[in-house]
Amino acid sequence: MRRFGLIALLVVTIGALFAGGALYLFGAVGAADVAWTVGTVAALFPAAWWVISALRHGRFGVDAIAVLALAGSLAVREYLAGALIGVMLSTGQVLDDYALRRARRDLTALYERAPRTARRYDDGTPYVVPVDDVRLGDLLLVPSGETVPVDGVVRRGVALLDESALTGESLPVEHSEGESVPSGVVNAGAAFDMCATVTAAESTYAGVVRLARETEADSAPIVRLADRFAAWFLPATLLVAGLAWLVSGEPVRAVAVLVVATPCPLLLAAPAAIASGLSRTARHGVVVKGGGALETLGRARTLVLDKTGTLTVGRPQVVDIVPAPGRDRDEVLRLAAAVDQMSSHVLAAAIVRTARERGLALPAPGDVREEPGSGTTALVEGSKIRVGKARTASRSPWEDAQRARAALDGAMTVWVTVDDRVAGVILLRDQVRGDAGRTLRRLRTAGIDRVVMLTGDRAEVAESVATVLGVDQVLAERSPAGKVEGVRDEVRRATTAMVGDGINDAPALAAADVGVAMGARGSGASAQAADVVLTTDRIDRLADAMDVARRSRRIAVQSAGVGIGLSLAAMVVAALGYLPPAGGALLQEGIDVAVILNALRALTPGLGARRRVDGRTDALLRRFESEHAELRPPLEMIRDVADELSSPPAPDTLARLRRVHDFLTQELLPHEHEEEERLYPAMGDLLGDPEATVTMSRAHAEIDRLVTRLGRHIELAEPDGPRPGQLDDLRACLYGLYAVLTLHFAQEEEAYFSLATSSRE
Repeated sequence: MRRFGLIALLVVTIGALFAGGALYLFGAVGAADVAWTVGTVAALFPAAWWVISALRHGRFGVDAIAVLALAGSLAVREYLAGALIGVMLSTGQVLDDYALRRARRDLTALYERAPRTARRYDDGTPYVVPVDDVRLGDLLLVPSGETVPVDGVVRRGVALLDESALTGESLPVEHSEGESVPSGVVNAGAAFDMCATVTAAESTYAGVVRLARETEADSAPIVRLADRFAAWFLPATLLVAGLAWLVSGEPVRAVAVLVVATPCPLLLAAPAAIASGLSRTARHGVVVKGGGALETLGRARTLVLDKTGTLTVGRPQVVDIVPAPGRDRDEVLRLAAAVDQMSSHVLAAAIVRTARERGLALPAPGDVREEPGSGTTALVEGSKIRVGKARTASRSPWEDAQRARAALDGAMTVWVTVDDRVAGVILLRDQVRGDAGRTLRRLRTAGIDRVVMLTGDRAEVAESVATVLGVDQVLAERSPAGKVEGVRDEVRRATTAMVGDGINDAPALAAADVGVAMGARGSGASAQAADVVLTTDRIDRLADAMDVARRSRRIAVQSAGVGIGLSLAAMVVAALGYLPPAGGALLQEGIDVAVILNALRALTPGLGARRRVDGRTDALLRRFESEHAELRPPLEMIRDVADELSSPPAPDTLARLRRVHDFLTQELLPHEHEEEERLYPAMGDLLGDPEATVTMSRAHAEIDRLVTRLGRHIELAEPDGPRPGQLDDLRACLYGLYAVLTLHFAQEEEAYFSLATSSRE
C-alpha cells in the first residue's frame, strides 16, 4: 500500500509541475501558479504526516525541514519552488522505497520459497499433504523441479540438488543414497525418495526463514545516526534561515535555505546502503540479523574462532591405515569397514565412508556384537574381526610405535584384529578445512588485526592446527564458561567477532560484539545466540560477509557525508541570496538522487570480494580436486616401501619398488603434467599474475626429478633387489617424494581448489 501511495504522490507532483510549466509557457501565469500550488499542497500533507508519525515513535526527523520549506514557499508565493520541492520529496521517497525493496529482494526470496507441501507415501502411493503434517520417518517423493520439503536422507535414487538459494552454490550438488539432504533446495535432476529426519518446523530452511524475518536495516547504528543528526541539523537550518531573513529582510532567502536542506541525504543513504549490504550477504549464504549486526561486523578488528567444526571439518576423517607387518593396507580397511557398517559410532562412519570412496567391496558381517565404548566384533568371511580400542594385555614394539606416532599427530586410533591378532591400526583426525587458510588471509587483508583460536580441545591438538593456519593466540582446554571469559577479554581490547557451531559455543557467541554461527549443521542454540548465521558449511562465506559489511558501512558514511557537505554549501549560497528557491530545489533533488544511487553501489561486489571463477576454470578445479582424492591413498605406498627397506633387501623389495614407480609414471605424473599445461595457465589468468603458479611448477620439477632418480635406482638394482650401497639414497628418495607430494597436494588444495564454487567439505 505504501508503495502505491508513493507512486500516486509522485504522479501528482510531477503532473502538477509539468502542467504548470505548460500553462506558464502559454501565458496563463495565474493558472500555472494554481497547478504548482496543487503539487505543493499534495506533498505538504503526507510530509506533515511523516513528521507526526516520527514524533509518535519518539523520533524527530529532518522531514520537518521539508514541511517548513513547502509551507514557506506557499507563504512567499514561490509556487514553482514549492512544486519542485514536492517532486523532490516524492522522488526521494520513491527511490528510497525502491532501494530498500530492491536490497531486501534476496532476503524476501528466502522465505517466499519456503516449501508448503510434501508428497508423502501412503500404502505405496505418494499424496500431497501440508508440509507441517510430515513426521519423523515419513517416506517422501521429491519430483524433478520441486523443493525438498524437510531435512532427510536419500532412500532411493540420486538427488541432484540446486542449493543456490540456501548456500549460494551456483552448480547442482549430487547426493547418493544414504546421504543427508537439506530442506529448501530444489531437485534439479530425476525424482528421488527420501526419509524425513525432522519435522518442517525443525528443518534447515525453517531456521533460515526465521532468521530472514528478523533481518531489518533500520536498527543499524549508522542508520540511527540520522535521528541524532536531526537534533542539531534542524536547529542549525532554522538558525541559518532566520539569519538570512533577518540580515537581508527577504523571507525568500529563508525559504531557499530550507529548500536546499530538504531532505537530509543521511536519512536516505544510510538505510539504502545497509539494506543493500544485507541483500548481498544473503546471496552469499549468510543471514545477518539486522543492520546493527552488519555494521558491527564491518568494524570488527579481532576474530575469535572455535576449532572443531569451524577451522576444522568437524568430523573425524581417516588420515592413515597402518597395516601390521605382513598385512595389506586395503585389506585392513575392508575388514574394518565390513564390521563398522553395523555401527552408528562417528569413527565407524568415517571408516566406512573411506572404504566406499576407495571402491572396496564390503562383505556382510555376521554375529555382530557391539560393546559401547570398546568396539565391535563380527564374523567376516569366516574370521573373527574386532574393530575398536586396543587390548592392553600385551603390546609389541610395533604397536608402541603406532601409539607414539598417533600421539605426535594428535590422531585417534582404531585397532583392527583378525582372530585376536592385531592386523593394523587406522588413524583418524579432524582435518583442517581446505578453505580455512585462504579465508584467514582474506580476513586479515580486510582489516582483522588479531585471530584467536578458542577451543575445549587439548592444547597440543589446537597448537598443531594453529601453526598451520598462522593463528595469533590459542586458548585451549576451555570450558563454556572459560570460552565466555576469553571472548570478554578480547572484547575489552577491540571490537570482536566470534565464530562457533556447537551448543557450548552459544554463551561465547552472545558475549562477543557480533556472534557468527556455522548454521549449516551447527546447533540451534548457537544459531539463536548469534548475530550472523552461515547457512552453508563453508567458513569462506564469513570473509564474503565481512567484505560486504565493511563496504556497505563505508558507502553509507561516504554517501551521507558528501550529501550533507553539498547541502551545507548550498545553504550558505542560498543564505547569501545567490540561489533562489526554485534553483535550490533542483540542486537538492540532484543531491538526493545522487546519494541514493551511490548507496545502491553496496549491492554490487567490491574490488576485495571473493574471486569469481568462470565455468571452464571451475570445471578444471573440480576435476583435479577429484583426481587428488583418487591419488592420495596410493601415496601411502611410497612411505610403506621406504619404511620396509632393509639390508639385505626382502625378496619382494624390487617388485614393490617397481609398483611404486609404475604408479608414479603412469598415474601421478600424467596428472601433474596436465595440471601444468591446463590448470596453471587458467589460475594465472584468474589470479591476474602468471608468476602466481611458479612455486607450484617448481614442485612439479622436483617431483619429476625424484621419480627419475627412483627409476635409475631400479635400473641399477640387482635381480634380487637393490644393492646395499643404494639403500640410503633410495630411502631418501622415497621419503622425499612422499613429503613433497603430500605438501604439494595440500598447497594446491588450499591455494587453488578452495576457489571452486562447488568445493565441499
